[in-house]
Amino acid sequence: MLHKRENQNEKSSYLSPVFGSSASAKDIPKYKLPEEPMEARIAYRLIKDELLDEGSARQNLATFCQTYMEDEAVKLLGETLEKNAIDKSEYSRTAEIENRCVNIIADLWHAPAQQVYIGTSTVGSSEACMLGGMAMKFRWRHLASSAGIDPVTKKPNLVISSGYQVCWEKFCVYWDIEMRQVPMDNEHMSINIDEVLDYVDEYTIGVVGILGITYTGRYDDIKALDQKLSEYNKNAKVPVPIHVDAASGGFYTPFMEPDLEWDFCLDNVVSINASGHKYGLVYPGIGWIIWKNTKYLPQELVFNVSYLGGEMGTMAINFSRSASQILGQYYNFLRFGFDGYRRIHQKTHDVALYIAEALKQTGLFNVISDGASLPVICYGLKEDAKVSWTLYDLADRLQMKGWQVPTYPMPINLQNLIVQRYVLRADLSMNMACELAEDLRQAIAKLDESRVIAGKKPKTGIQGFTH
Repeated sequence: MLHKRENQNEKSSYLSPVFGSSASAKDIPKYKLPEEPMEARIAYRLIKDELLDEGSARQNLATFCQTYMEDEAVKLLGETLEKNAIDKSEYSRTAEIENRCVNIIADLWHAPAQQVYIGTSTVGSSEACMLGGMAMKFRWRHLASSAGIDPVTKKPNLVISSGYQVCWEKFCVYWDIEMRQVPMDNEHMSINIDEVLDYVDEYTIGVVGILGITYTGRYDDIKALDQKLSEYNKNAKVPVPIHVDAASGGFYTPFMEPDLEWDFCLDNVVSINASGHKYGLVYPGIGWIIWKNTKYLPQELVFNVSYLGGEMGTMAINFSRSASQILGQYYNFLRFGFDGYRRIHQKTHDVALYIAEALKQTGLFNVISDGASLPVICYGLKEDAKVSWTLYDLADRLQMKGWQVPTYPMPINLQNLIVQRYVLRADLSMNMACELAEDLRQAIAKLDESRVIAGKKPKTGIQGFTH
């Protein structure tokens, strides 16, 4: 029998359309916690809409960080976000997978089989650099005391190219280390091997070799650096080791240049860090560091945690964090294997060479790095380029097409050289590269036919994220 429902006029909030809801009819709370809860679907949509005017990650040519993973990998990451990487007892299988990753990476970097290597995952390569730096400082302090050198008379120092990543500046500030920069110049766009010993003394905790300078993508000649330090260490009171900052190249060079000598095959290389979230092809949040031998990691930096009824050493700075990125790294290792990584990186290498050639064909740019090592392209305007626009103008024009291109001055001694940089990643297909090249040509044509009016002050400094 049909009849009028007593609650016919009762409104159910969950039936309201998102954009018919009271929450969508007013500005959302931004800097204070709202008084009342909000439906999940509405909170999701309002936050999603907050991000509408952000750039597309896939078109971000500024970042080295990975912007694509396979659906299965994303599913695995989402299903393991709650796992705490530090809780080795509760998540023992995750701890075992982290250990497998350390062994896989150590093998990739030619850790000597006769030595007992040790390593760990980190939140990113910056944390790994901190750990590598601390290990060098603590070990230097022990060796200096044994050699009769007072470790507190002078501040210890670290030697590095002026093309360093900012995490090394942070390390030196946090742990009271003097940073000695070997300046780059037009003839030396990486560490100047001929001058490096001018910066080394008995208070040097180590020299950092960079396998992928963030400014240009170039490699330091770490083999030549190793030979230089071998000569120095023959008569040194305190031997000077090499830490390799392979944040960018550590998961690229072994597949693309397997004969390049840069890793643990060299005598003085004692530790290496890399970003799993760069050419390790994992989403941001994972780094790795390996020491060639446990003797290069002072014991006071290792802390024991409960693990399977016993104890397991941990040396990371961060404590509680999700293990999902560790599992994402292991997924990639299983999924791609050596040949899969090589194929992916070969495609990226080919894309980089294509883009570099498109830049050269314009006749306007001096290409500093053409992607021959890392798939990173760095270029500046030629001095005789007859244009009224700047690289900052070009970056603005490319951004109209969605491309985010960093523009910045080079480091000390080269600060008058303004450059742009493209970082090519695995998710930039050749089809997208062709679109980028066409957008570049159109941007130049538009700028050439436009009347570019300079502001009262010419644009300088950094435009876009550079690390």
